[in-house]
Amino acid sequence: MIGASLYYFQEKIIFRPTKLAQNFTFKFPNQFEELFLKTEDGASINALHFKVDKPKGVILYFHGNMGDLNRWGKITEFFVELNYDVFVMDYRTYGKSTGLLSEQALYDDAEMCYNYVLKQYNESEITIYGRSLGTGMATYLASKKKSKNLILETPYYSLTDVAKRRFSMYPSEKTLRYDFPSYKYIQKVTCPISIFHGTNDRVVPYASGEKLFNSIQQKEKNFFTIENAGHNNLSEFKVYQNQILEILK
Repeated sequence: MIGASLYYFQEKIIFRPTKLAQNFTFKFPNQFEELFLKTEDGASINALHFKVDKPKGVILYFHGNMGDLNRWGKITEFFVELNYDVFVMDYRTYGKSTGLLSEQALYDDAEMCYNYVLKQYNESEITIYGRSLGTGMATYLASKKKSKNLILETPYYSLTDVAKRRFSMYPSEKTLRYDFPSYKYIQKVTCPISIFHGTNDRVVPYASGEKLFNSIQQKEKNFFTIENAGHNNLSEFKVYQNQILEILK
């Protein structure tokens, strides 16, 4: 029964969206623009573009699996305070975004957002940032583009790898429709790669992030271990704060 549930309800396990009414009004202390980008298959992707005076660059941010832009807009303002513009989208079925979910659709939506940002910034100004679920999309995108940096917060080797560690008695590789094989795409990334992971992460095991890092062939890579950090609190630790400042300086 558990195995059948994992197969039939995997989207509900992987994706934990909250909905927003289409007329919901976002309110943030920093200046931002709300956007709706239309996809080729008719979906509508809601996004926020935070803008500062004389930005140091732009962070293209791919968020985790829970919530919507009302939550993630507040979280990404951390980078706005560092004088960076931030572009963050809601995935299909999240917030005001619409459309059918699939792994390829999420990749395509990520690339659409990159191309939108590229109209306003040089690639040398774009940092791709992925957090948790979003690290799969971020890694895929970085494998195809020439961005300045790839930063991954609590990433995974693949979703199949995470499932194997959590549900070792089931053949996850045969039942999962979503794999997000970051270990494959990361080999084609040419920009510097920085990975942050907490040792007490109970959502994406530390070992999965470490395995991803060890698979990387290129030399410009760094892995930052955050001792005693969980899955959602890395930004509270000095190691994270200091290293982010160093990467983005």
